[in-house]
Amino acid sequence: MKTIYTIILAIAYTLFSIRPAQSQGCVAVRHMSCAAPVGTNSADFFKQRSGHWQVSAGYRFFRSYKHFVGDQEQKQRVEQGTQVINISHALDLGLTYMVNPRLSFSVNLPIQYYDRSSLYEHYGNSATQNPDHKRFHTGSQGIGDLRISGSYWVVNPAKLPKANLAVGLGVKLPTGNYRATDQFHKLDKEGNDYTVTLPVDQSIQLGDGGVGINVELQGYAQLATGLALYANGFYLFNPRETNGVVRNPLATSIDLVTGTFSVADQFAARIGLSQSLGFMPGLSVMLGGRVEGVPAIDAFGGSSGFRRPGYIVSVEPGLAYMRHKTSVAATVPVALYRNRIKSYSDRLDPLGQKHGDAAFADYLVSINVSRWF
Repeated sequence: MKTIYTIILAIAYTLFSIRPAQSQGCVAVRHMSCAAPVGTNSADFFKQRSGHWQVSAGYRFFRSYKHFVGDQEQKQRVEQGTQVINISHALDLGLTYMVNPRLSFSVNLPIQYYDRSSLYEHYGNSATQNPDHKRFHTGSQGIGDLRISGSYWVVNPAKLPKANLAVGLGVKLPTGNYRATDQFHKLDKEGNDYTVTLPVDQSIQLGDGGVGINVELQGYAQLATGLALYANGFYLFNPRETNGVVRNPLATSIDLVTGTFSVADQFAARIGLSQSLGFMPGLSVMLGGRVEGVPAIDAFGGSSGFRRPGYIVSVEPGLAYMRHKTSVAATVPVALYRNRIKSYSDRLDPLGQKHGDAAFADYLVSINVSRWF
C-alpha cells in the first residue's frame, strides 16, 4: 500500500504543482501560471484531515527566437539577424488551503521579468532603415494576473487511491500591468537617435486587462506497480474583447481590427506516464506530451484586436521527488511542432493571403518546490 501511495502522490504532484503555463514564445499574450491547477497534492489527500496549508514556488524560463508562419519556420530571420528574441523569467507563488481530502482552494500570483530585443520595433529590419543592424531591448517586470481557484475530487482519494478525477473552476483577475511601456529608439531625418515611450509588445505585457474564468480537469490511474497514467486539461475564457491599449500610438490612424491589444483565451493539455524508481523512495520519472496555445477565435465575446494565435506540441520529460511534506519537481518540455495559425484579422483578408508570424522557443524549463503545513 505504501508503494501505491508513493505513486499516487508523485502523480498528484505532477498534476497539481507543475504549472507549465507560459507558452513557449510570443504566441501567448503573457505568462500564465495556470495551464495546470495549483496545489492540492500531498499525502494529506489520504489522511482524512482538514485545515492544511501548502506554500509553493515555481520558476519558469524560456527564450523564443524562431519565427513561424503556419507551421513553416522562417529560417531566414535567424540567418539575417532580424529575429525577435524574447527572454522570460517567472516566479509563481502559490498558497493552497485544503478544506478536506476532496476540496481545496488556491491562490497563485506570478512575478515576472521579460526582456525583448528586436530591430523592427526600433530603427527597422531593412539595410536602408538600419544600415548598422542595431538591435535594441525593451522589457517589463512586476506581478502578473492573480488566479483564485478551487478543485474537487469526484471520488474521495482515500477510498479510491488507484484512479480519480478532479474538476476545477477559477477566476483570473487583471492585477498585472497590461499598459507597461518602455523606451523605443528611432532615427530622425538627420539620422540622429531619439527615444519615444510606447507600450511594450503584447507578448511581454504583465497582464491582459481582462477578468477570466478557467475550467480544468485532471486525473490519474495506476496501470501497474510503480507505473501510473496522468492527464490534465485547462481552458481560460477571456470574454473581454480588447483592453484599450493602442498597439502603435504613433500611427496616423488606428486600425479598428488590429489597432488595440486583444484579450485572448488560452488553453493547455497534458498526458503522460509516471514511473516510480525503487532504489529511491519518493523519486519518479515522467514522460508525456503537451499542447498549449492561444485560439484565433474566443469561446465567448469578440475576437478582434491584435493577437498572435497558435499552438505548440511538446514532449515533456521530468523528475519528481517527494519526502515527508516537501515536494520538488522539474520538467523540460521540448517543442516538436509549432504552428502560428491565422488570426481573426488574417481571416478577414478576402484574398486569403494574409498570415502573420510569431516567434517560439525550443524548450521551457520549469522547476517547482512546495511544502505542506
